Amino acid sequence: MSAAGLLNPVFSPPTEQQTVVLLPRSPSASKTYFPIPVDHLEEEYRLRSADDGKLFREEYNSLPGGNAHGTYEEANKDENKEKNRYPNILPCECTFCSVGAPFFYEVTPKASCGDIVSLQDKCYQYWPDQGCWTYGNVRVAVEDFTVLVDYTIRKFCVQYQASDAAKTPRLITQLHFTSWPDFGVPFSPIGMLKFLKKVKAVNPTFAGPIVVHCSAGVGRTGTFIVIDAMIDMMHAEQKVDVFGFVSKIREQRSQLIQTDMQYSFIYQALLEYYLYGDTELDVSSLEGHLHKLHNTFANGDRVGLEEEFKKLTNMRIMKENMRTGNLPANMKKNRVLQIIPYDFNRVILSMRRGQEFTDYINASFIDGYRQKDYFIATQGPLPHTVEDFWRMVWEWKCHSIVMLTELQEREQDKCCQYWPTEDSVTYGDYTVELKGDTLCETFSLRDLVLTFVPEKQTRVIRHFHFHGWPEIGIPAEGKGMIDIIASVQRQQQQSGNHPIVVHCSAGAGRTGTFIALSNILERVKAEGLLDVFQTVKSLRMQRPHMVQTVEQYDFCYRVVQDFVDIFSDYANFK
Repeated sequence: MSAAGLLNPVFSPPTEQQTVVLLPRSPSASKTYFPIPVDHLEEEYRLRSADDGKLFREEYNSLPGGNAHGTYEEANKDENKEKNRYPNILPCECTFCSVGAPFFYEVTPKASCGDIVSLQDKCYQYWPDQGCWTYGNVRVAVEDFTVLVDYTIRKFCVQYQASDAAKTPRLITQLHFTSWPDFGVPFSPIGMLKFLKKVKAVNPTFAGPIVVHCSAGVGRTGTFIVIDAMIDMMHAEQKVDVFGFVSKIREQRSQLIQTDMQYSFIYQALLEYYLYGDTELDVSSLEGHLHKLHNTFANGDRVGLEEEFKKLTNMRIMKENMRTGNLPANMKKNRVLQIIPYDFNRVILSMRRGQEFTDYINASFIDGYRQKDYFIATQGPLPHTVEDFWRMVWEWKCHSIVMLTELQEREQDKCCQYWPTEDSVTYGDYTVELKGDTLCETFSLRDLVLTFVPEKQTRVIRHFHFHGWPEIGIPAEGKGMIDIIASVQRQQQQSGNHPIVVHCSAGAGRTGTFIALSNILERVKAEGLLDVFQTVKSLRMQRPHMVQTVEQYDFCYRVVQDFVDIFSDYANFK
């Protein structure tokens, strides 16, 4: 494309318009549902979720479809038809906006709008990745962007260039949620709640309505607006009225909330918020929060560290999602029978030709602060799984291995030695050669060359072996953990951000604590914020028993406090 084309992108309407599939409505859709007091929310969610969400479907099917008396003359004019992505999703004449407390949400942009919330990738990219583009009389220039694991924040300078004179430029922030799968809903509402909080933080009430869009502007858009409005209702009235609110906003834009899955996801997000609240802290308030946690009683209420950790241990382990690891052929590959990867995020190896069950290893992909699947949490290899371990490292292009156990602890084998003490050693198709072994203050640094023998291809692997973390207990101080995390990050920057393999013995307690701290410290440096509770909760949803003891949980807080004390000038990492 020419430079002129880049500055003036040409918009071509699709040759054939698709329609949004609208689900058939129940013939007996007449039942009314009343507001739910917040202290009944958990029980109501449990009842509606039974029988594969039968009552959620019934409630969803009882919703009115939208404004039956509205007209769509403007949207149906010949000159406007090509501006509608879907001909069966049109804005009603009576209103072009949906109201969601405390903001107005525009589902069609107007000149007075504040920021933009994007909930889907299925739309024309209306922004430049870098530099500036001109769209007719509107010039859009990229000022800044930040990519995080669940969403991306972009800042644009937008200027309207009229024929007489250019108007004053405005800074527009686009918050783009990227963790919504093409079909269905997010696995957990945690990311959406974090995203919603960020939207509120960057868009002050005086900035004008927020433009919210997905593809059709009804499904994800409606879901987002309803969650926000119901959280505000929860605070103001101690109740939620999802049915009533969706019925109301469907009068303003028909078909908002497209599926019963989206409808039940709203309840899931509200329950998550009600049960756990906002556990985010500014680093400046960390010391006071730690003091509160370590004093078990405050004002007659038990708010101690044990109580906070107990909420995590009460999370249900989804045994029905561990089928592959529990197959008889794979059971012998698991070091600890309680710690088995979930099927939805297990690390899959290539299947060996003619050999069943050779795609399994006890390892789970875990999200980082900025990147999905940034870590691989795994167990220390067993003698008969060492080749699988190196096969995983090779196939997933890993360059960093973090080891958090000794080979033997309390006279018990905790990990098979999977690297040579000198020269090289071969495991099946893989040869590992030791190139260097350096002892740092709290960890050994080994440079290994991994060779895939059939193709004679090699890769340099850096092995970080942390010492001084007992099987029972925690390291004596946090500085060593801060140092090794910094070293691993430097290695990642040099080698490309491929997954980091992290293991202890079973791949849950110390492994989970290391990954939690990596994510927490990166956020502290980037934003000056931390959320130990939700970070650990998110890890436990990805692999059972991550951060296994209250002592390890407390260690996460203490290491952050050590980090803040070492780098006491907050301006360095805000």
